[in-house]
Amino acid sequence: MKKTLALWAALTAAALLMTGCGAEQPGPAAAPATTDAPAADPSAGRKAPEAPGAAYRRWGLKPFPAPPAPPAVKPVTRTPGGPVPVISDIPTTEKIVFITIDDGAEKDPAFVRMMKDLKVPVTMFLTDSAVRTDYGYFTPLVAQGHGLANHTLTHPNLRTLSEEGQRREICGQQTKLAQRYGTTPRLFRPPYGNWNEATRAAAGTCGVDAIVLWRESMQIKNMQYQRADRKLHPGDIILAHFRGPSELKGRTMTEMTATMLRRIQEQGFTVARLEDYV
Repeated sequence: MKKTLALWAALTAAALLMTGCGAEQPGPAAAPATTDAPAADPSAGRKAPEAPGAAYRRWGLKPFPAPPAPPAVKPVTRTPGGPVPVISDIPTTEKIVFITIDDGAEKDPAFVRMMKDLKVPVTMFLTDSAVRTDYGYFTPLVAQGHGLANHTLTHPNLRTLSEEGQRREICGQQTKLAQRYGTTPRLFRPPYGNWNEATRAAAGTCGVDAIVLWRESMQIKNMQYQRADRKLHPGDIILAHFRGPSELKGRTMTEMTATMLRRIQEQGFTVARLEDYV
């Protein structure tokens, strides 16, 4: 019986070996899977670059030509120990003007976006009593590179104050702006454009390099000119204000700014940075 079982087992093993049903043998490597899908695009998900001029078209404007390189030597300087210069324009033959914006009462978020889009330089002459309701509004504008300048603490008529009273208004705002925005202004504008020699003396003790007046002021739809020819001239300083619909007969600050920029373009000028010249 044992011999019979051994013989049966031997025959079964031989049959399995011949049919390949024994232990699993390694077969050929599987062919790699194929797909018609394209390779991943490393730029997928990135925002396409904006077409030149698109940011301007959002605001109904045409791009400004780049301003010329600023002069190696600034045309307006304060001599050491000398009086503070008082300027309404910059000595230059280039077709450039400078935009200044006063006070800070209106805080339109759209204006921040507009300035980021257009990259047109402006200098902000801020009054503490106007900006204190939201100091943070002006932080992104400063971060964009726009100039920060002094327009007193409370916007008084400086001619009615003593030299010490003027010094408190000017130096006090120097300190406030430095604390809030990390930079001490070099430029000062007296409220209403009213100043006297006591203003110059006070400003000089506060580290001011120039008292800045203006040649044109932007109103709701048009500019007011000081010269009889009613035209922009090279180096003119333009005054505007942080104003909203209640002061602009329903127009927004961005609408007023867009109109101002069109008036500048219509006369063949571009905008430069005031701090590069003073």
